[in-house]
Amino acid sequence: MLESLLIRSRAVPSEPPRRRGATSLGPERDRFGLLKAVLAAVPWLQVGMGAAIVLLAAMVPWGTGQVLSAMDRQIMAIDVTGTLVGESRTDLERKTGDWIGRSFFATDLSDIKTELEQRPWVESAAVRRVWPDRLEIEIREKKPLAYWNSDRLVSRSGELFAPPNPEIAGRLPRLAGPDERVKDVIRQARTMSETLSARGLGFAGLTLEQRGAWTLTLANGIEVVLGRDQVEERFERFITVYENRLISREDEVSQVDARYTNGVAVKWKSDVSGSGKKS
Repeated sequence: MLESLLIRSRAVPSEPPRRRGATSLGPERDRFGLLKAVLAAVPWLQVGMGAAIVLLAAMVPWGTGQVLSAMDRQIMAIDVTGTLVGESRTDLERKTGDWIGRSFFATDLSDIKTELEQRPWVESAAVRRVWPDRLEIEIREKKPLAYWNSDRLVSRSGELFAPPNPEIAGRLPRLAGPDERVKDVIRQARTMSETLSARGLGFAGLTLEQRGAWTLTLANGIEVVLGRDQVEERFERFITVYENRLISREDEVSQVDARYTNGVAVKWKSDVSGSGKKS
């Protein structure tokens, strides 16, 4: 019976073969899913534009250098302009000849400016290129205010300088004192000069001694000793005495000593003894 029993049943497909050592837990994950997600999130347009800008920026200096090299020429002429009094135009032009023949673009203009401004009379130098092969240099000289300690000049900005030809400055007041006190001397000189000028008197010079004593010199040659203390008060006292007692005899006065409390001592040109006469 058992041998003749026919069992009909629905066919069941066989299970697909498994890889040896692998355990199947469900559908296999995409191994490149994360990479794809990252790449999809990148703004490729912006990245491309940024890269292009960086590349262009890197090429600009190179390209500029190539263009300038192709356009470069030698400096063939240098023009010097500016009102010159103390400085010699011939000497300046001879000096600027050192840059003739150099590269028009490669020459450092700041070096030229620095070298020219080391000259005693030069306050500033402005240098510029003029295509295709020329330089223009504008010189501004220092403006002398007075002679300083007989061998130098002081400019209106208070700078001391020692040109080889100080006498070219012409007639100027003569100031003297320690170098570190130059601005104090200038300040005092300007104050006194304005006061004297308002009264029709000329200012010729001012000296500050090392120990701090002041001596004023008028344009008419009268020397006024002011000392160290109460300089402004003594100066005003001299002005008062001069206008009231001495103006009519100014040609006879050699020196006025204002270091007295209630008056001044006058030294006359005819007073050989030098003892003076108190006024």
